[in-house]
Amino acid sequence: MIDTQNTFENEILVGIPEVLPVKKEYDKNVNHAPKRKNILTSEEKKLALKNALRYFDKKFHAELLPEFKEELETYGRIYMYRFRPDYKMYARPIDQYPAKSKHAAAIMLMIMNNLDPKVAQHPHELITYGGNGAVFQNWAQYRLTMKYLAEMNDEQTLVMYSGHPMGLFPSHKNAPRVVVTNGMMIPNYSAQDDWEKFNALGVTQYGQMTAGSYMYIGPQGIVHGTTITVLNGFRKIKKDPKGGVFVTSGLGGMSGAQPKAGNIAGCITVCAEVNPKATETRHSQGWVDEVISDLDELTKRVKEAQVQKQTVSIAYQGNVVDVWEKFDKENIYIDLGSDQTSLHNPWAGGYYPVGLSLEESQSLMANDAETFKAKVQESLCRHAAAINRHAEKGTYFFDYGNAFLLEASRAGAAVMAKNNIDFKYPSYVQDIMGPMCFDYGFGPFRWVCASGDPQDLKKTDAIACQVLERIKATAPKEIQKQLEDNIKWIKSAQENKLVVGSQARILYADAEGRIEIAKAFNKAIANNEIGFVILGRDHHDVSGTDSPYRETSNIYDGSSFTADMAIHNVIGDSFRGASWVSIHNGGGVGWGEVINGGFGMILDGTIEADKRLQSMLFWDVNNGIARRSWARNEEAVFAIKRAMNAEPNLKVTLPNFVDEDLL
Repeated sequence: MIDTQNTFENEILVGIPEVLPVKKEYDKNVNHAPKRKNILTSEEKKLALKNALRYFDKKFHAELLPEFKEELETYGRIYMYRFRPDYKMYARPIDQYPAKSKHAAAIMLMIMNNLDPKVAQHPHELITYGGNGAVFQNWAQYRLTMKYLAEMNDEQTLVMYSGHPMGLFPSHKNAPRVVVTNGMMIPNYSAQDDWEKFNALGVTQYGQMTAGSYMYIGPQGIVHGTTITVLNGFRKIKKDPKGGVFVTSGLGGMSGAQPKAGNIAGCITVCAEVNPKATETRHSQGWVDEVISDLDELTKRVKEAQVQKQTVSIAYQGNVVDVWEKFDKENIYIDLGSDQTSLHNPWAGGYYPVGLSLEESQSLMANDAETFKAKVQESLCRHAAAINRHAEKGTYFFDYGNAFLLEASRAGAAVMAKNNIDFKYPSYVQDIMGPMCFDYGFGPFRWVCASGDPQDLKKTDAIACQVLERIKATAPKEIQKQLEDNIKWIKSAQENKLVVGSQARILYADAEGRIEIAKAFNKAIANNEIGFVILGRDHHDVSGTDSPYRETSNIYDGSSFTADMAIHNVIGDSFRGASWVSIHNGGGVGWGEVINGGFGMILDGTIEADKRLQSMLFWDVNNGIARRSWARNEEAVFAIKRAMNAEPNLKVTLPNFVDEDLL
């Protein structure tokens, strides 16, 4: 009998093996990344090969060179498939990692969760979600990183350079164990083709938001925010979700949360997806109820659900443009509309044009990039035109921050307001998440139970609920609704079966909620009631991200195109107690369109952990509230004044409001 645990430990400790592993067959059963654009010159291809071979002893170069050349020509990237580990990829309990530092072991757990085939969109290409959101560029980087983490002690810091482990550097116990950067380009080199070129060269990568910072927890990570958005969307149009129709698209890593969120909100959700593998994954996981591939059948099913006021989620296997146009023709009333295709990555698999099959699109994008781009832009114009017709009938459409309106406008679609500056449809952050959540400090706090025990997750859910109910009893009226929604969410978390991969949970909370929940967790760990807990958040939060078309789209003082907040945030987290920190160029709205920062923090039941969590979590939220307050967002002014009353050492510059009549 093979000792799989011993094999797992040994393979991690070896890092890059001294004997070449057997070349692996390309597994056609796995959802693979599309072929990337052939963008390198012949000299640049030589450089890409030299860059890849530097991970290996010279004695292997002659054998690996033709193999890596073939990968580069076939896939547009060098993934080093041969070095993919033989052990099963999933988040093991923290005690099973061969590590000298428990904090390092927790980071290993999170990395493997990001690459779990149940979680990752393209696991063999090390891409977690969004079509190009990578944890590493290649498997050599993964192997080296895991070896470094196994060897490191609590007075060393691992420096990660866009997927490449630079190495272990002396630091100190209170420093972050890992510092991560992804895609931090010189400003004039963040065009889409710059990513294609420099990623192909093997010198940078697109970390998305939580993929490259090891904090992705599957579609649950976005389902809470999506639920809040759908609920408040129906509140905005003053309609009960029962019998209401929500039409959107995308069933990938993040977008796969939409049908589950629709079910929790109680509406009829129609979510189109062109990739059958993505649809199959979400259906098998119970994240979408039904799959329909015929438009007439879909029309009949939705009309039936409207009459019966059913709560149901339906995946349409096909293009969402066809759905919008069919529903217009059949006069099906759509209450809420959005889109979550990966339009931050429009020319490399993020958006598939109507009228072409998945295979035709992938062939065209690899072999005739200009024609593919033209097809995408034609499709976006049709897409927007159909949405406009529904909006005239009363549909409330909102941009989900995936760059749909941005790319549609660039394609020449009729999505601009009369002033030709603003979009005719709001970002969901402008209308919903910004004023209702972010400005008050509420954002996607998350935790992972490092034991891997579902009972620990159940206990942490109960602890979090008790804390929120206690806070709600004395909270001001301005945040009662937010607390009420979040208490309802956490109470139903178990029955909604949100876990994919690690035993993780997400919960929207403000600074007070995050700190009090974390303190309660740390106390439970100290009392041996639960194992270690890993704290984090989505970068899609109050402070972590500067993104003028999403997270900071409700900042109107002209500063939405600046990125000071995200940089301040990650620097501040690093010296206030984070276990690891990350800063990225790019995210949900695209490379060159956003800067976002994240963190991870391990709670181990110690007094030191208690001090770190209070210092860091307070800063992590209030840094963003202070910036939002200075932008004259009244909800944020209220929130920062409340924070100053609670903490005497906090003194924030407040804005003076100008009389509009005077102007």
